[in-house]
Amino acid sequence: MASISPEEYAMKRNFLKQRQSLPLHLKIELSKNRIKQFYEHFDGKVYVSFSGGKDSTVLLHLVRSLYPEVPAVFVDTGLEYPEVRQFVKETENTITIRPKITFKQVLEEYGYPVISKEVAKVIEESRRNPDGYTKKKFDPNSDYVKRYGTHYCMAKWQFLRDSDIPISAKCCQVMKKTPAKKFEKESGLKPFIATMAAESNLRKTEYLKKGCNSFNSDRPASTPLGFWTEQDIYQYIKEFDVPYCSVYGDILQDKKGKYYTTKVDRTGCMFCMFGVHREKSPNKFEKMRETHPKLHDYCINQLGCGRVLDFLGVRY
Repeated sequence: MASISPEEYAMKRNFLKQRQSLPLHLKIELSKNRIKQFYEHFDGKVYVSFSGGKDSTVLLHLVRSLYPEVPAVFVDTGLEYPEVRQFVKETENTITIRPKITFKQVLEEYGYPVISKEVAKVIEESRRNPDGYTKKKFDPNSDYVKRYGTHYCMAKWQFLRDSDIPISAKCCQVMKKTPAKKFEKESGLKPFIATMAAESNLRKTEYLKKGCNSFNSDRPASTPLGFWTEQDIYQYIKEFDVPYCSVYGDILQDKKGKYYTTKVDRTGCMFCMFGVHREKSPNKFEKMRETHPKLHDYCINQLGCGRVLDFLGVRY
């Protein structure tokens, strides 16, 4: 964030909004251009980061519409829905890699992933160094908050920082990014990743900094769907009849034309608590109780997520 001035941030944010409002057929053409640029820059030494979820399914379909030989790489964290794991097995030319430690070990060594990566990271750092750079983020009257806006103020999460609950943002780094980087180093392949700016403020900020293609960063990567929205994903699946994981159920439209799923609307890691406090009931854990009761019991009772959700006031 520090590398972008508020003025530049505002300008890029407005440009992103314009891109996000484009019709799907124009977004597809723009995304294909970004894919071609990245593919050609690295002489075809690329892969698609494939989670089995709807976003990476669309990305894989889009990339392979241009370059059918591009492999998919799935990081098997052990946290995926059983339906997702089966869908990945059925997807051709998919390479499976794994992290060195389990989710339970991550919780024991680092802490629980709560609220968002950004909030968990700030809480973790603030606990480690109370008088460090994060101090200003908990002060609503600090120059930092006045400059970048109240959204970046962490004062409302002080109750979490002051609790005895271990909190960390390291889960994704340890379980997904580290094995992916190891694979990239050993294979020489660079990733296409299906993240979108609309998913979170952290991803929006990353997109505003780097755009779709990052050629010269420490980890070169392409996010050709960066300016898409979730509704674009659903529309693409329906228009192009793309096979997708059964865990979502059917994709339907309401009276206003908005797409929705009849089962889960997000996959990712089953036990991740990022964003669950903002979900309407039934949230992901309430749905899990009905659809995957044994996994729900393991998560809530054996992993201790129930205690954390109780503290947050989230039903499960």
